Amino acid sequence: MTQPTLIRRGRDGVSALSDPLPTALALAAAGVPVLPLRRGKIPFGNCPACAGNTCGGRPNMKTPGPCDCPGVCHAWAAATTDPAVIVSPPWAAAWQRAVCVAYHPGAAGLTVVDLDDADAIAWAHTALPATRTVATTRGEHWIYRGVMTSHNAVRPGVDIKSSMSYARYLGPGTGHLVDLPDAVRALAVKKPSPARPAPPAGAVPSRAGEGECRHRTPAYLERGIAMAEQRITEARSAVHATVYRTFLAVLSTHGRCACLTDAHVARLFAAAQTKGETARHCSDAWANARATLGL
Repeated sequence: MTQPTLIRRGRDGVSALSDPLPTALALAAAGVPVLPLRRGKIPFGNCPACAGNTCGGRPNMKTPGPCDCPGVCHAWAAATTDPAVIVSPPWAAAWQRAVCVAYHPGAAGLTVVDLDDADAIAWAHTALPATRTVATTRGEHWIYRGVMTSHNAVRPGVDIKSSMSYARYLGPGTGHLVDLPDAVRALAVKKPSPARPAPPAGAVPSRAGEGECRHRTPAYLERGIAMAEQRITEARSAVHATVYRTFLAVLSTHGRCACLTDAHVARLFAAAQTKGETARHCSDAWANARATLGL
């Protein structure tokens, strides 16, 4: 199967970016799933019917495509190549308010290495094979052919955007697209943490009659995640602080029992992003909460 190519340069170069809808349609025609971004470079929030992911989102938030609801929902999971969806309500109104176009790299068979500053770019020139390059506001996107799991902050100033993520479309870029190298995949491999000394006997009191970890009970965990999503969704101010405190509460209850899965974390991040948080803010808040709890 031929891998899709990001939009070809039009007659007027990249000036079409000033009008998001034609750019979105051209990308979709090239096989690249698109979605609109509002001011702040963030997706449009979930519609009232889907607030707090009460609709369940897309199936496990693993597949792209529009949600079966009247809103442009669920961020990257809403990305589509269907022109009928793109030009019809409610998408038509969203494009009128959109400030730029985003796309789901993983669904297009692509991985974006987001280099956020000059130091990150200098590192990439020495560590990664040359590929298609797109200039960003502060750095560059290096685009490779292939899909992997998305990861933030794999090294200073470097994020990886592929599956379950979105990237801004900033023009066709320069250079030839090459296959995703092992050097990029290796960035996402977590190094094993150094072993910690076992706590002294009796340091953690046992609870009589508790038996198997209660956190593994599906209903208990599901209720906790749903309450966390609701807390974030209902925040009217101090969203950053609310997200951090909610992450801290979830991790303090479930973080030491291996109960949380990637799907649970994705739900929490999705709820935060509907309130305007960026993927990076979510990752930073999660990492800070883990550090606070010594996880």
